[in-house]
Amino acid sequence: MPKTPSHPSPPPLEANDVAIVGGGTVVWFVAFLALLPFQGTLSDHGHGSWPWICLSGGLLGLIGLWYCRARRDAIARSRAAEAAARGADDDGQDPATQSD
Repeated sequence: MPKTPSHPSPPPLEANDVAIVGGGTVVWFVAFLALLPFQGTLSDHGHGSWPWICLSGGLLGLIGLWYCRARRDAIARSRAAEAAARGADDDGQDPATQSD
């Protein structure tokens, strides 16, 4: 069987991780607030831990939100430093017109 030529992988897509994690965190907190009035009924049926699971999800989401923001800022700093280094190497000239 002939081998088909492989194509290079496309670059990874950039997503707004902060918005995704923030939205999930809000959903966990809303679920906690929605279940809290029913704590007695949930406990009677053996599901008394559900509101606390939602609260834990919201608190872990806050940690994830902090991590995603720190990661986003670190990537931006890295790209800015890379662009500055590239600009310092070129001295603002086109490589074709640079003299040695």
